[in-house]
Amino acid sequence: MYDRTRNSREDLTAQIAEERHLTIIPPYDDVRAIAGQGTAALELIAEVGELDLLLVCCGGGGLLSGCAIAAKTLSPKCKVIGVEPEQADDAARSFRTKTLQTVSNPDTIADGARTPSLGKLTFPLVLHYADDMATVSEAQIRNTMFFMWERMKIVVEPTGVLAAAALLSGVVQAENQRIGVIVSGGNVDLQAVSQLFYYS
Repeated sequence: MYDRTRNSREDLTAQIAEERHLTIIPPYDDVRAIAGQGTAALELIAEVGELDLLLVCCGGGGLLSGCAIAAKTLSPKCKVIGVEPEQADDAARSFRTKTLQTVSNPDTIADGARTPSLGKLTFPLVLHYADDMATVSEAQIRNTMFFMWERMKIVVEPTGVLAAAALLSGVVQAENQRIGVIVSGGNVDLQAVSQLFYYS
């Protein structure tokens, strides 16, 4: 456990790894992580066929990079849009400016998107393979998570609903298209989630 308002999880991870002589496995900026995460889009397209649009959650860009590579390979006309929280919009700013932007401990319920920036590998991959980036508000994240839990009976964490939130809230408009939405992650603190739902 750590206080995210005072400590960087990256710095804390490096400190623990050094103290305990552990190896850090990068969660997104690693070719194996990117390839593995890309299988989400590979399996989706293999099951449903070509898509017009694929929406993908974005934190450090590993899932987005891998899925964009798979989508562009298997469904070349597919448009790929990454989605992140408005309060942690470093990837969207990086995409638009073509310059790597950072954010420090953003205050978002989508804790998987609290990464400081896209990675050395993922930044150029996102620029090359993604077609656009979108952002969603904290309320849109909460409402989508609540909808998926209550109506679809899918336990998914706030970061995992980013892509769905963009579609369901109308941030991304895509009528009469074949749309794929990557929903990823079920790591939830039930006590914290109950508070989120209470204030929805």
